[in-house]
Amino acid sequence: MKGTRIAVAGVHGHGATHVRDAGQYGDLVAVADPRPPDGVDVPVYPSLGELLAATEVDVVVISTPIQTHVPLAEMAMRAGADVLLEKPPTASMAEFDHLSRVIEETGRACQVGFQAQASAATLQLAQLLAGGVLGEIRGISATGKWLRKAGYFDRAPWAGRRTLNGVAVVDGAVTNPLAHSTAAALLLDGSTGVDDIRSVETDLFRANDIESDDTSTVRITTARGTSILIAVTLCAAEHADPAVIVHGSEGRAVLNYTTDTLELPDGRQTLGRGNLLQNLIAHRADAAVPLYCSFAATGGFTRVVEAIRLADEPAVIPEACVRWQGEGAERHPIVRDVEKWIDRASDELALFRELGAPWV
Repeated sequence: MKGTRIAVAGVHGHGATHVRDAGQYGDLVAVADPRPPDGVDVPVYPSLGELLAATEVDVVVISTPIQTHVPLAEMAMRAGADVLLEKPPTASMAEFDHLSRVIEETGRACQVGFQAQASAATLQLAQLLAGGVLGEIRGISATGKWLRKAGYFDRAPWAGRRTLNGVAVVDGAVTNPLAHSTAAALLLDGSTGVDDIRSVETDLFRANDIESDDTSTVRITTARGTSILIAVTLCAAEHADPAVIVHGSEGRAVLNYTTDTLELPDGRQTLGRGNLLQNLIAHRADAAVPLYCSFAATGGFTRVVEAIRLADEPAVIPEACVRWQGEGAERHPIVRDVEKWIDRASDELALFRELGAPWV
């Protein structure tokens, strides 16, 4: 697939992975970032607009702050490029609708950076569930017990914000760092589209001094009638791998999308994973090759983002429920027994407030 001209916008942090992949799966021709990176041997531009004005590009990878996703993706597509857009793709349904129209007008392809959708473990479990391997599905839950320190929220002006300068950001635990959990759960249920969501209930809290949630439960009811319960925190005592659990009448399945591991009633297996950029390039060459995660397939997820955006501000977790560790950039809160309450929420498909968690 060499010969595909790729540009990357946003090359620090996770963007560095895209720079590496661009060189592996195509030809990296330029990068755009207001902070020039070290060790990149292609032209560097301070903005994507300047890059596109000077460089012929086939694919643009956008790994920039959330609030810039839509304008940059539109710019790239109107310049004739296909796009790999990092998650969350948009911060509101209005943005989702706008970019959907741009995709239709331009005829360009837009892949979204939900890597779990390219996992063979995720795709195999979705196929097994469609075939009824677990019997009647009682519900799906997703757990995330992560630890994020002060430096994580200090890394950028938009980090941990609901809005920035009047523009929606919605950078909370559910919608950004642990967004893969929700997206994977929706995929397993076959409920990825906008119209596949019946309702979203939010139960948002924070221990950090931020605008967005860092410890939350969210319950999604899909048009199929499935209850999907998301229970996550960035304030765990220790960092643990996230899991998506399917509760069926014939047993349960556990998907760990960070390690591509699948646990079924008859055993455990670790499978491979495709690459989103490679898949997008293959789709460009042959439209019959489906995208792992098309923009349209994030409509259900965006309905969840919209519900969180419109919800009341996250409630502050009382200090009596929080233990602080570290200093400076290493300082971080630990919500007492949060792991136990996340496990209960997952097992009972219930919100923190319904369980009577001590910080409610």
